[in-house]
Amino acid sequence: MGAWAIAVHGGAGVDPNLPAHRQEQAKQLLTRCLQLGISALNSNHPAIDVVELVVRELETDPLFNSGRGSALTENGTVEMEASIMDGTKRRCGAVSGVTTVKNPISLARLIMDKSPHSYLAFSGAEQFARQQGVETVDNEYFITPENVGMLKLAKEANAILFDYRIPIGKETCGAGIESPLQMNGLPISVYAPETVGCVVVDSEGRCAAGTSTGGLMNKMTGRIGDSPLIGAGTYACDVCGVSCTGEGEAIIRGTLAREVAAVMEYKGMKLQEAVDFVIKERLDEGMAGLIAVSNTGEVAYGFNCNGMFRGCATQDGFMEVGIWE
Repeated sequence: MGAWAIAVHGGAGVDPNLPAHRQEQAKQLLTRCLQLGISALNSNHPAIDVVELVVRELETDPLFNSGRGSALTENGTVEMEASIMDGTKRRCGAVSGVTTVKNPISLARLIMDKSPHSYLAFSGAEQFARQQGVETVDNEYFITPENVGMLKLAKEANAILFDYRIPIGKETCGAGIESPLQMNGLPISVYAPETVGCVVVDSEGRCAAGTSTGGLMNKMTGRIGDSPLIGAGTYACDVCGVSCTGEGEAIIRGTLAREVAAVMEYKGMKLQEAVDFVIKERLDEGMAGLIAVSNTGEVAYGFNCNGMFRGCATQDGFMEVGIWE
């Protein structure tokens, strides 16, 4: 029997002037999710079940950008995406463009377990959800007044906002501000999407990972980011489990999650060494972060921006919840 470990994240890139009450809300949610996962692991639930359980909790709370509270498209609607991967035999499921599924991570799990495919999107994913009896809600359920207001700001600024809650400098989010940050060579306002994710290794050494998001505020309808892409936003194998967050286009180009496993497998790196290498060498000029666990019960995280909402715990009693470096 090995030792379990778990990590959760709520997005990389944080406003250095984030109000104290908002920081405390985030820490409380991350702590609650860790405790939920720890309880399940102590009850010998397999890693893949714990990942789904924790990400569902994150999707249900509107604090971060997944499920309820997701970012809005240019049309003012929500299009969500998620993926989950079981390191045992590298089984996976992913979903994009869902608009009524209450918990996209669970639909991704069903695609993995109950369909011949690994990835379904838009109307096909919605149809499969109905066939499987997944809980659905009206799109309005996911939309919060805060998001409606931030979409208005984004449209006024004619900008795609990576995180609609975070202003630049002392001014209001996006409007009229020159930004050195770019996405695919085009300027953006801010770089911090509050995607959520969870990685787990159970006491049997089985690794699993899951990631869920609403994407970018004011994104084009049909845009797909890294979160549902196996090997980019999510990856798990017999060596490790990884969930990423940040600039999706950069994560996709760097196949970031898979790279952690690759350098462990082919370079013989330990988990934290692999995470540090990938963050430094595989992001080019992109901003991102990730969480990871190994099959030996290690837990690690890394990011190249000013902060990342994250929490981690191991069976020996270690527990950490943080935002800044």
